[in-house]
Amino acid sequence: MNTRIEGNRIIASPEGKITTNNSREIEIEFYKILENAEGRELVIDASNVEYVSSSGLRVFYKISLDLDSPLTIINVGPDLYTILDMTGFTTLLNVERKMKTIDISGCEVIGKGAVGTVYRLDDDNVVKVYDSPDCLDGIVNERNLARQAFIKGVPTAISYEIVKVGAGYGSVFELIRAKSMNDILVNDPDKIASVSEEYVNLLKKVHRVEVNPKDFPSAKELFIGYIDALKTVIPDDIAGAIKDKIHAMPDDYHVVHGDPHLKNVMLTDDEPLFIDMDSISTGDPVFDLQALFVAYRAYNEDEPDNSIRFMGLTDGVCDDLWNRILHLYFEGLTKEEIKFQENKIKLLGYIRFLDRVVTAGMTRPELKELRIRHTVEHLSLLINKVDSLNTH
Repeated sequence: MNTRIEGNRIIASPEGKITTNNSREIEIEFYKILENAEGRELVIDASNVEYVSSSGLRVFYKISLDLDSPLTIINVGPDLYTILDMTGFTTLLNVERKMKTIDISGCEVIGKGAVGTVYRLDDDNVVKVYDSPDCLDGIVNERNLARQAFIKGVPTAISYEIVKVGAGYGSVFELIRAKSMNDILVNDPDKIASVSEEYVNLLKKVHRVEVNPKDFPSAKELFIGYIDALKTVIPDDIAGAIKDKIHAMPDDYHVVHGDPHLKNVMLTDDEPLFIDMDSISTGDPVFDLQALFVAYRAYNEDEPDNSIRFMGLTDGVCDDLWNRILHLYFEGLTKEEIKFQENKIKLLGYIRFLDRVVTAGMTRPELKELRIRHTVEHLSLLINKVDSLNTH
């Protein structure tokens, strides 16, 4: 039996038929794999399994009873799926049908982000192809989070199928005649007023959704983690002061997307939907607004052509977009009050920006030290201008 490791999973791949004659041997092999799994989740890859008898099914069931979570069997072909379904094992175990393989040659690129590229398959469907071949856990997690968000009332697209694309993976979405809000601006910057207004309405709709504290991670805890990981670059007094302000924020269980720039908003039949739900959390709206500041302002500061390369938008359009979003979101406040809100957003935004630059390495290598120095300077000034971080 072959095994391979993908993230926190160890994949076991039996071959041929599992019958009365060999089920005991197969069982022993599985338990040997579990002994050496080092805390990883066991997953059975059934790509090369032709048949499973009742004895083989009992092996699967026995193993599942010894695991902390339901046993997952992936790449299940039609015949084996019928057996598992008829015997009720599709309700006892996590059973995933064999992935379809698709070819994206000649497909139109309709979006490109930090972790993948979105291609149009046809008028009704798109596929997001992830850059990393070791991303299956992340794709599954993102789909589960999107389902949770959809159930709670967040306008989002849910992947209906995970597919193989070359050596990697992709998620297929039904997004009829979809286009991103970002692409609308790229093609016609004069639409910035209407796009900004529609976008802010969508963002506010998401921020009104309240969920159970256990549904999604806490944005406050995520940011405390970012600061702890940046202890080598942020002075202790500044890091401590920011953490104190985050801890002082009241608990808030409203939905925060986490990375809500306009490339992550798709319009399908003029209905705006968020995609890329892997960063969803709960907290004050400031935790979403900071991500917009990072996308449209922070990255451009020491790299004027960044917005053109990543967004296809000029610095001027990005500045205009940021200011429109800020004033629309805080409509009714004075300019001075909006400036106070912006300082809160920038303080958290620079923490997230540092996390991307230092921890994730999402920067040009030659700009890394410059960005760290400038960002720490910003933090040292902003910390004295911000009394609290919550926006309401």
